[in-house]
Amino acid sequence: MPPGLDALKHIVVLMMENRSFDHMLGCLDAKHPQVDGLKGAKPIPDSTGAMVPIQQLAEFRGQLLPDPHHDFASVDNQIFNGDMSPTRTPTMDGFIRIYQKQQQPDVPSSHHVAFAFSEDGANNLPVLHTLATEFAVFNRWFASIPGPTLCNRAFAHYGSSFNNVGMNVFYIPPKFKSIYERLTAAGRTSKLFYYDATSSSLEVVNLLQNEQVMFGTFQDFLNACDANQLPDYSFIEPNYKDHADANGAMLLATDQHPDNDVRAGEDFIATIYNRIRNNPKLWPNTLLLVVYDEHGGLYDHVPTPTLDKSRVDPQFVAQPDATQTGQPFHFDRLGVRVPAILISPWVQGASAIPDEFEHASIPATITELFMPNFDNSQRSIREATANTFLKYLTLGAMRTDCPDFN
Repeated sequence: MPPGLDALKHIVVLMMENRSFDHMLGCLDAKHPQVDGLKGAKPIPDSTGAMVPIQQLAEFRGQLLPDPHHDFASVDNQIFNGDMSPTRTPTMDGFIRIYQKQQQPDVPSSHHVAFAFSEDGANNLPVLHTLATEFAVFNRWFASIPGPTLCNRAFAHYGSSFNNVGMNVFYIPPKFKSIYERLTAAGRTSKLFYYDATSSSLEVVNLLQNEQVMFGTFQDFLNACDANQLPDYSFIEPNYKDHADANGAMLLATDQHPDNDVRAGEDFIATIYNRIRNNPKLWPNTLLLVVYDEHGGLYDHVPTPTLDKSRVDPQFVAQPDATQTGQPFHFDRLGVRVPAILISPWVQGASAIPDEFEHASIPATITELFMPNFDNSQRSIREATANTFLKYLTLGAMRTDCPDFN
């Protein structure tokens, strides 16, 4: 067993909001050719038929108003540009056209969904870009379905969204327990850390019906780091909205959801990383994954994959009234590619992971590490067949050159 995997005691997942890979990380391929980024992008049409190049003009806040649509039907159009034929293939060129429909008659600002951040200059992301280049970036981590937040986050917690492709609150069939419930039953520890009482968990309705003890605040997470009392598995949610704290001080949303300020999210990511990195009792035995729940309507050039039939569970079908496309969805293809970074002193720096991942890979990996003999009949086919990421802790000695953010 590699020494990093042998030492591993804690996995921490931070799931941010609604940004695509090309939008956030695509620029990195200019200096890091192993990244599948903007060099693979091609111009896409706007509503006038003009071909618009992908430009590194993204700003921290103010461009993505209104919030680009990312419901199932809109994402289907972004991927297939309106093609509903039985033999269709993903062209990834409907993003601008769909956004312009929200902005009648503003054609120029519809191009903003095809803007990307740059590695150099004023509109770069020093925290995210440094982590992506100093550790391992996933070239093919996709949202679990081509749809919005709640159903995608459900895959991170349950390995499935069951029949759901929207933002409705749903209750989970007893057959499928959340990863937190499974860990508790196995004598392991886990916790979902939401930001605070004002910006609480998006999964509170589904999960709280079973286990209140599985929740904590972000301050609880920081305290656990300082006290060397992290659970085996921690899932962190950002602050979803600007609001005042108990003392009246304004807290900016840190989720990076359009059109919240991306820099606040950068600071949030750095806070979590530093808290682990600067604790010598945590850093050697903790694996941090930073990932985004879905693309938020923002352009990415990599075609969304169709799943192998062995990964498709026939019991789950979203009906046409749910997809709003006139067609059912059999959960047989993934959503748009999102940023994902694997962080540990045992991970090879400046590396890119080529294998295909999705959010079901999160409970699959947790199960592999902490419950290796778990009964696969008690979890979804998607989770049981998902790629896991423990094998990327490959180094024979712990790195001493990892960055620190001041």
